Amino acid sequence: MVKFICYPKCSTCKKAQEWLEQNGIEYEIRDIKSDNPTYDELKGWYEKSGLPLKKFFNTSGMLYRSMELKDKLPDMSEDEQLTLLASDGMMVKRPIAADGDTVLVGFNADKREKLKK
Repeated sequence: MVKFICYPKCSTCKKAQEWLEQNGIEYEIRDIKSDNPTYDELKGWYEKSGLPLKKFFNTSGMLYRSMELKDKLPDMSEDEQLTLLASDGMMVKRPIAADGDTVLVGFNADKREKLKK
């Protein structure tokens, strides 16, 4: 079963959820705002995803912009970045779909096929 971490009011998350349903993929939904991913979850997803850690940040979010993280992230350690991500769900790019060894961040038409088995 896919863990689907999203923000219910996000239009991209709604599109991703619709795609999961249309493709008969079972998922467990989790609201990223009320149930923020933990440091350990984020670290595990980051390691499995093969993506740079910056891809886990919601770079278009108000929190990211107000904290001026574009300029600060390059000087932060991996530990500092993961701690920051775990501090507020709105800091994390969404949706996240995690299925065993597959972790997808955002809703990318090319990569979502990895969830089909």
